[in-house]
Amino acid sequence: QVLLRESGGGLVQPGGSLALSCAASGVTSDYYGIGWLRQAPGKEREGVACIVSSDGSTEYSDPVKGRFAISRDNAKGTVYLHMNDLKRGDTAVYYCVAFYLSCFSDYDGWGQGTQVTVSS
Repeated sequence: QVLLRESGGGLVQPGGSLALSCAASGVTSDYYGIGWLRQAPGKEREGVACIVSSDGSTEYSDPVKGRFAISRDNAKGTVYLHMNDLKRGDTAVYYCVAFYLSCFSDYDGWGQGTQVTVSS
């Protein structure tokens, strides 16, 4: 069973930084990768970042490229999302998920998420 627990959200001013953590268990090598989705009020869920299980390569959605960085610590079973130069449009609930076949494809492990609010 895949269990993913997000933490680290909060309130930050525009231009600020925030780091999210995802404690992962049960994510076997059968999964393509782990990543982050987000959902803002009234908007559809969208992919944010993904790290591939086999080689640690990363993928990002266009809105966050150059500002967000995903990384992992295999020893701790944790995936991180470092967010810089945050914008109001980044306000959303962020969810950590395990992708089955490719980044931003079908996924498993949808949890409670962590709220990120970018506001002055």
